Amino acid sequence: MAQEKQVVLVPDYLSVRELAELISASPIEVMKRLIANGIMASINQQVDYDTAAIVIEEMGFEAQSASAAAAKAEREKRAATSQTWRRVYAEEKPDSLKARPPIVTILGHVDHGKTTLLDTIRRTKVAEGEAGGITQRIGAYRVTHNNRMITFIDTPGHEAFTAMRARGAQATDIAILVVAADDGVMPTTREALTHARAANVPIIVAITKVDKRNANVERVKQEIAELGLTPFDWDGDTFVVPVAAVQGQGIEDLLEAIILVADDNDIVANPKASPTGVVLEAEVDRSKGVMATLVVLNGTLETGTEVLVGTTYGRLKAMYDENGKPVRTAPPSTPVAVLGLHDLPQAGDSWEIVKSEKIARQMVEERKEQASAGKVTAARALTLEDIFSQYRTGEVKELNVIVRVDFQGSLQPVVNSFEQMSERNTDGIKLRILSADVGNISESDIMLASASGAIVLGFNVDVDNAARRSAEAQHVEIRQYDVIYKMLEDIELALKGMLEPVYADKVIGTAEVRQVFRIPKVGTIAGSMVREGEIRRNARARVKRGSQVLVENVSVGSLKRMTEDVREVRAGFECGIGLNNFNDFQVGDIVEFFITERVS
Repeated sequence: MAQEKQVVLVPDYLSVRELAELISASPIEVMKRLIANGIMASINQQVDYDTAAIVIEEMGFEAQSASAAAAKAEREKRAATSQTWRRVYAEEKPDSLKARPPIVTILGHVDHGKTTLLDTIRRTKVAEGEAGGITQRIGAYRVTHNNRMITFIDTPGHEAFTAMRARGAQATDIAILVVAADDGVMPTTREALTHARAANVPIIVAITKVDKRNANVERVKQEIAELGLTPFDWDGDTFVVPVAAVQGQGIEDLLEAIILVADDNDIVANPKASPTGVVLEAEVDRSKGVMATLVVLNGTLETGTEVLVGTTYGRLKAMYDENGKPVRTAPPSTPVAVLGLHDLPQAGDSWEIVKSEKIARQMVEERKEQASAGKVTAARALTLEDIFSQYRTGEVKELNVIVRVDFQGSLQPVVNSFEQMSERNTDGIKLRILSADVGNISESDIMLASASGAIVLGFNVDVDNAARRSAEAQHVEIRQYDVIYKMLEDIELALKGMLEPVYADKVIGTAEVRQVFRIPKVGTIAGSMVREGEIRRNARARVKRGSQVLVENVSVGSLKRMTEDVREVRAGFECGIGLNNFNDFQVGDIVEFFITERVS
């Protein structure tokens, strides 16, 4: 059996000396090989990849372009951390994938002209022949530009954008970040940018209101460049388009930028696949019943098919485009309003088609049973202790964090330390900072963490009440610190797989012994009154007499109300308590019941 050749990553250009070092060969031997191929080169002379590859192959190695490998790795990283629905395309055969229209979402500060921009695009660039024909709003619409279709999703803001991601799906290929020329970057702008970056979608900046007297486009470019969005005309890689939406100025340039970004990002689908997509919104129409807006991400949706979405289903009686016109088919990237679902689905739910109503009904019943049994939970962010074990099983490739600190002076040192930590950890988990800012931990931070599988880190900051409730509901881990090096140490240990969970005892209830019963062959039973909390049969117990602890960490042998065995007794009720291997009860003793749980 032939031995597999060792792969060598080769830069686009390198010197003869560097080439020799790359394959652990003598520079003289490399020069001889070059001469044999008609290339005269000194030891410090540069050769290109193609020339180096010839020598490498002759010397028993396999050459691979380092830049091509890096590009492939970046694509794989984006595929691994991108929207879950993109994985559908990865399962398709390459020759079955066709280009589809890009799906675009506009994000930004509330007063920076998002709605005006959308309205202007809709009014001036709706699908040819449909101008003025819009009869209903379905939360999305299509426009044509140079015979190319673009789909726009009319989302209320980045919170809705991320709420859809938190439900496991998101129908966005490109995000347009709107920044007003007279206001510049606002806190909400930075939030929207963070949410777009976390979704791993390309970003185009539209600078709106450039017609205002106090507009300052160059200042806005400087501000967005500081956020890492350097304009093309500043030797960067971000399309930045000045727009005056009311006058229609810059609309053509913006649409052209969308097409160029779409072409560069290989936006494809299989029109012949089994249809699947995402719910954009849903409502109950008084005359028609449940009307849901679906966007098709793969395959071609047809009327008459049975659709399963979340915990509802139905046969599609009719489909309408954004102009209210009936349609029979909807290819990839098409938004349609549909009739026929039995109940309202939720925005962000994924939908698919099934063969029959019987199958759909069975699947819905199973999902409802799982939900009622508590088996279906909200998307769960990783815990810091679990990150390394999940990395080893291939479940995660990076640790996403959201950082909030008390003062601006603390922010940069923390970010710099995290970046250096990630660079040092070259062969393990990568650290990715989704957002780093000053201020308390908010509900928006929790939403972003839930959608992105992130951990929220706070240094000398509080957690809003709404954020704490949301974190509990979404199972997002919040870690608060008052010593900066302790935070850095925990993250570094997590990346190396050395951070162990911390557990502590939590008292859940106490009972006072009121009477003692000694029962032959059974033992001593303490007739007690539960003073606080609740006591449980499956908890552990300790007995106190004054300040003295008589016994610690014993299991509960029996717990009774009257003559009935019970699992728990709440405050204000009497009960009989029996502990394993302890019989020395006296009236007035206090029995504490506790459980052991993990703490941050």
